[in-house]
Amino acid sequence: APEWTFGPFLPKKIKDLFLARLSTMSCGKAPLNTRIVGGQTAPAGSWPWQASLHMSGSHFCGGSLINNQWVLSAVELTNIQTSCPLHLVLSTQGSSNPNEVSRSVSSVINHPNYNSATNDNDIALLKLSSTVTFTNYIRPVCLAASGSSVHSGEDVWVTGWGTLSEGGSSANDLMEVDVPTVGNRQCNCDYGVGRITNNMICAGLREGGRTPGDSGGPLVIKQGDQWIQLGVVSFGIGCARPELPGVYALVSSYMTWINNQISSNQPGFVNFRSSGTDSDLSVSCNGLPTVPPTTPSCFILYLVFVVHSFLLLRARFEEQQLNQAAFVTNRVFLSV
Repeated sequence: APEWTFGPFLPKKIKDLFLARLSTMSCGKAPLNTRIVGGQTAPAGSWPWQASLHMSGSHFCGGSLINNQWVLSAVELTNIQTSCPLHLVLSTQGSSNPNEVSRSVSSVINHPNYNSATNDNDIALLKLSSTVTFTNYIRPVCLAASGSSVHSGEDVWVTGWGTLSEGGSSANDLMEVDVPTVGNRQCNCDYGVGRITNNMICAGLREGGRTPGDSGGPLVIKQGDQWIQLGVVSFGIGCARPELPGVYALVSSYMTWINNQISSNQPGFVNFRSSGTDSDLSVSCNGLPTVPPTTPSCFILYLVFVVHSFLLLRARFEEQQLNQAAFVTNRVFLSV
């Protein structure tokens, strides 16, 4: 990626807006990714933002590169840092390769409202000891912007070195799998009403199976030619059990918090919105509140009022113009 410099007289706000736009345009590009099916070993370069966090020389958690010096992950792994230093490896496929880059982690920022009992706000930022250079094998992912909406049934991808079966060992190579999103109403019915908060997103097959992700890793979706991270692997019950989808921290809930922690070279945020009607709205179970009927927002009502008033005034103005024209015509006719 090109290096940009700015003159001393360019206003900071304009410079920040330009850099934010540049980050949004360049994030989430994976030139070597041609995936159309999942459940297999990921070829090198397929997921260039995937990070492997090591402790004592061994992988134990995942993460995602969001700019040239910051990684997004989960809180649980960062709590270990006080006793053991963390080491991050990018572009690893389980064994050493020429595209691999490693950095130590210089600082960790846990979300201040993380709840260990409920796993709410299970998200953390890790700052690398030095910046990395982007290549086809190492690139940042886009992050879902505030206001993004994801319907149930969207095709998303999970990557990581997690266990391939319940009770089994972790994968040696980076694995990838595509699974559908599960709406929060359905996910609450699966886990118990109230367990899934608005800061979470769920994904997984209803029949179970397919779960290579490990804590802190990314849940991504493709929009156009960009990959957008929707979630951070958080928790689940067992490993890919039927009707117990994986639960992820919802990235779009944390746009403000992330930008507040990263003062310069902020990540690229992209708005993702599903089309059509969300089938999750029709889900019901014991204890789940009913979906309130859709009512127009105050803004829409105000907009309707303004448009109606404008059209009414316009009609009156046109009527006055016609009356005036008719009056002038009559005077001319009478004078003749």
